Amino acid sequence: MITLQAEIIFTGTELLVGEVLNSHAQYLGRRLTEMGIEVIQHSTVGDYWGRMGLVLLQALERADIIFITGGLGPTIDDLTKETVAEVLELDMKLDESSLEAIKEFFAKRGMEMPANNIKQAYFPEGAKILPNPRGTAPGAIVEVDKKAIIILPGPPWELETMFEASVVPYLNSLPHRGVLSTSKIFKLTGITESTVQEMIEDLCGKSNPEIAFLVQPGVVEVRITGQGKTLEEANALVQQLSDQVRRRLFQYIFAEDREKIEQVVGQLLIDAGLTLAVAESCTGGLIEARLSDIPGASRYLVGGIIAYSNQVKEKILGVPAETLAQYGAVSRQTAIAMAEGVRRELGSNIGLAVTGVAGPTSSEGKPVGLVYIALSSPTGTCFREYRFPGERKAIRNGTVNAALKMAKHFLQGK
Repeated sequence: MITLQAEIIFTGTELLVGEVLNSHAQYLGRRLTEMGIEVIQHSTVGDYWGRMGLVLLQALERADIIFITGGLGPTIDDLTKETVAEVLELDMKLDESSLEAIKEFFAKRGMEMPANNIKQAYFPEGAKILPNPRGTAPGAIVEVDKKAIIILPGPPWELETMFEASVVPYLNSLPHRGVLSTSKIFKLTGITESTVQEMIEDLCGKSNPEIAFLVQPGVVEVRITGQGKTLEEANALVQQLSDQVRRRLFQYIFAEDREKIEQVVGQLLIDAGLTLAVAESCTGGLIEARLSDIPGASRYLVGGIIAYSNQVKEKILGVPAETLAQYGAVSRQTAIAMAEGVRRELGSNIGLAVTGVAGPTSSEGKPVGLVYIALSSPTGTCFREYRFPGERKAIRNGTVNAALKMAKHFLQGK
C-alpha cells in the first residue's frame, strides 16, 4: 500500500542559531504520524531566498506533502510565500478577504493597520487560504502536480490553531493514508522514572499498544500509543491499557494529555464556590503564578504569601516560634501552620502551603528534595511528605505539580 509521505521545512535564522526552540518539529511530527502520514524528513533553513528555494525543490522530489513553517510576517525577511511562488512560477495575488481580516484584527485593538502588513494578504496564484484567527498571518495550501505545499505561520499558538481548524480537515480528505495512531499521556510527580517503570513493568514491552517514558524537570510522562486501521481500533487498544496504568499510578498522576492542572483546580473551585490562598517557601511564588496564569483566576484565587524566611513564616503567617525552633522550617508541623495561617490571614476557604529543600545543598541537616505540602480547610488540615528527585528546577516544578494535585484531589473528594 502506498502511504502519503510528508516533509517539513522550518524557516527562520533564529532556529538555525538556537535562539528559539523548534517546538513545531514535535507537534507536527506527532500529529501527522497520528493521522497516518509518514514524515520522511525535517529541514531547517535560514531567511535566505536561494537556500529556501533549493530546499523546497528537493522536498518536492521526495514528498507528497511539504509543510513550511514561518516567514509569513510583514517584514522584508519574511519570504516563504514569495519563495513558493517563485519556485512554482506563480504570480502573487492580493486576497481581499484576508486583507479585510487583517485590518479588522488591528481595529479590534484600536489600531490602524501599518502599510507593510498588506504584504501578508498576498498569496501564490490559486492558493487555498487558511484563516488565522489568532494573528495577522494567514496560511495557504498550494497544490501542484498531485502534491501539496502547506504554508503555516511561525508562532506556535497560531500554527496549532490553524492546523487543527483548517489543515486536519484537508488531510482527512486525502487518500492513501497509512496506519492511524493515537496516544494517551499521564503526567506524574513525586516519583522517579525508574520507579514508574517498575510499577508497570509487566505492561511494557508490547509493540501495540506500546508504553514510552519521558522525563522533564518535575514531571515523568507515561505515553501509551496504539495503532490501527481505524482511529476507533487504535483508541480501543489505548483505552484498555490506559485503564490499567491509571489504576496503578493514580496517586502520582496530576494531569492527563493536554490538561492543565491549574485550570482544573480553578474550575473545581468555581464549581464548589470556594476560594484559595497559598503560602510558599521553596517554590517562591510559582504556585500562585501558575494559578493566576488562567484567565478569570481572581474569582477563586485570593492571593499568596512568599514566606522564604523564618521571620515571614512567624510574623506574617503566624507559625509559632517554638515550631520553627523544635521542628525546623522544613517540617510537617511548619507546613501545617503555614497552610492554616495563610487561610486565616487572607480569609480564604482553603489554604495551601509548601516548604522544602530545593537544593543544591541540604538545609537544617535535611536532604535535598524533601518537601512538605499541607492543605487547610474548614474540615481540617492534611499534609504529605515528598522526596523529589532531580535538581533545583525539577524539585520546585515537582512541588508545584504535587501541591496542585493535592488541591485537585481534595476538591474532587478523593
